[in-house]
Formats: sequence, C-alpha cells, structure tokens
Amino acid sequence: MKYKSLNHYGYDKSRYDDCIDLIHDTNYNHILIINTWFMILAIVFMVFSRLNRFGVDKRHFRLYLVFTVISLLFEVALIVFKPIAVRFAQLFTHLNILMLMIFSIFASVAQPYLAATMYLVLVVLVAVTYIDTMLSMTIVLILYSCTFLYTSNLKKPVSIAQLDFYNVTVFLILAIVMHFTFQRAKMQEFYTLQKNIQIQRDLEIRSSFDTLTNLLNRARFFSVAGEVVRGYDGTEFIAACLLDLDSFKQINDKLGHQMGDKAIQVTGSIIAETLSIDMMEKWSFTERAVRDRLSFAGRLGGDEFIMIVRGREKEEIKKLLETILKRLNEVRIGGLKGIHGSFGVTEIRSSDRDMDSAYNRADDALYESKRAGKNRITFDGGN
Repeated sequence: MKYKSLNHYGYDKSRYDDCIDLIHDTNYNHILIINTWFMILAIVFMVFSRLNRFGVDKRHFRLYLVFTVISLLFEVALIVFKPIAVRFAQLFTHLNILMLMIFSIFASVAQPYLAATMYLVLVVLVAVTYIDTMLSMTIVLILYSCTFLYTSNLKKPVSIAQLDFYNVTVFLILAIVMHFTFQRAKMQEFYTLQKNIQIQRDLEIRSSFDTLTNLLNRARFFSVAGEVVRGYDGTEFIAACLLDLDSFKQINDKLGHQMGDKAIQVTGSIIAETLSIDMMEKWSFTERAVRDRLSFAGRLGGDEFIMIVRGREKEEIKKLLETILKRLNEVRIGGLKGIHGSFGVTEIRSSDRDMDSAYNRADDALYESKRAGKNRITFDGGN
C-alpha cells in the first residue's frame, strides 16, 4: 500500500476529498457527544474535589471548575456557530482533543501515586472517534503521549512512571492500529453513501430535466410550478410564460432535423442565460427554485417552452422576455438566420389553485401572438 494511500486509510486522496463533507459532519457530531461527556466528567471531578472524596484533592477544585466552564463554552460555541464548526471541523476536532489530553494529564499528575487510567482510555477513544488523516492523527497521538510520559516521569515516583511508560506504549500502539482500522471502515461507509447519493442525484436529474435543452421536462416543471402557485402570497409579480417557436417545421424541412435540434438547444440556452438559471447543481435545482424564489423554465416538447418568471413588476418581466426574443432573432448558425418565437404571458393570481388555470390563460395569450403576426409578446388581457 502506497504512503499516500495509507495516509487516507487505504484510499486515494480524490476519494477522501469526495467524502470530506461527510467527514466534517461526522466529526462535528462526535465532538458534540465527546464534549458533553467531558463536561459531565469535569463536573463529577469538581464535585469530588469539593467533597475531597475518592482521592480527588479539594485543592484542585478551581482547576476542575475551569475545565467545566471551558467545556460549557465550547459546547455553546459548537451549537450557536454550527455552520462554522462544521466547516472547520478539523480545527474544532483538535481543540477537543487538546482539552481531553490536558485534562487527562492533569488528572494523572494530581494522583502521583496511581498509574494513569484516564489517559489510556482517552487516547483510544480519540483514535476510534475522530477521522483526520493517518499521518496527522499518528503525530498527534505520539506528541500527546510523549507529553504525558514527560509529566509522569517528572511528577511521579520512578516505579509508577515506568508503569505509565509501559501502559502508554501498549495503548498508543493499540490506538494507532485501531485508528487506521476503524477509520478505514468508516471511509468505506462514506464512499458507499456518497455513491448512493450520486446515484440518487443522477436519477433526480434524469427524471427532471430535458436531455436536449437541460431545462426542466414537462412533468417536473408543472410539479414545481404547482408548488409556486399554491404558495403564492401576492408579494411579487410572477408570470407564467409560454414560448412557441415560429415556423419551426420550415427549419426542419429546409435545414434538416439536426439544425432543428440545434435551434431548440440554442433557445433553451438563451432562456437559461437571460433568466439567470443556475444549473451547476441540477440535483437540487427544483428545491432551490421554490425555496429561494428563482425563475425557472421547462420544455413542454417539440418547439414549445414554458417559464415561471419572477420580478418586481410587469415591465421588468416584459423586458426580460424582449431580451430573449431579441437574442433569438439575432441567432446566426449556418443557414439558420434568426429564430422567431411567440410569447403568451399571464400573471399568477392569488385565486389560482393550480398551474392549469394559469397555463390556459398563457395559452390563450400565445394564440393572440400567433394571430397578430407572430414573433411578439402578448400578455393575458392585452399587450
């Protein structure tokens, strides 16, 4: 196994990077759990110190109180600033490890005539809980173990320090081996989950988008538009727009079906660019379109397109549609000298219960555009 592969638990760095979001989310959840446990542990030691019981010296009460307060503040920061904590999960992970190690070293030094137990537990707990990189975690575990052994040798009798050295060496080796084993298994789970997510996203894309134009297909468009119509609160101007390319049959007959497909592709591209439709994450587009109040478009089939366009007022939407029409008219590809199209537009109303009623009004307006000479925009109820 190559070093680079070993460093990422037997997998390529590219696979590790693919799983980085899952790694951060998992580490964040584990930090919350471990820190809560640590806070309870610090409180228990603080109480024992106050009572001067179980070998916990009351002189250390204030220090245990400090650990309790720090863990409490850390917990609050994790919850309140969750997006930051998830984004910088690696940093917060190592902060959590630092607190645990300092506490375990101090707890051991506070009982100089007893061999360490808490550090041994924590070094294994950290190893099986957190995922970073093999090299990074190995260095961290060795450095903390060396620090622990140094303080043990400095503060404890020789016989106890030697016992600590033996125990820590054994548990350190165990922790490193377990870290690789556990995190390799976890990486496999992450990779499998990532593949399943990708499959689901691919299925979502295939079932939602038209392959020729990358716009929504008919069924998905009406599904999303229906949510928009049902949730319309009258606070913005939303228009349902139908576009039908004029004399499209002549393009197919004179220039061939390949040019006809090209005309449809170009039309879809112009619509997407003019309405600022972001298709970078197509798998989440429909959800974002409703949540973030975005304009979106679909292909009904053949040379027919449909759009939900949002704006502050009617004139703003009219300018957008004029831009689309102007850009279509300026298309020059081979023998194709411009693409002409007719728009039928209607405003979404609070009384609309579904997309069908708006669609029928837009269709009537589209018919008026065709009847009035084509290559124009007609709004329901007038120009």
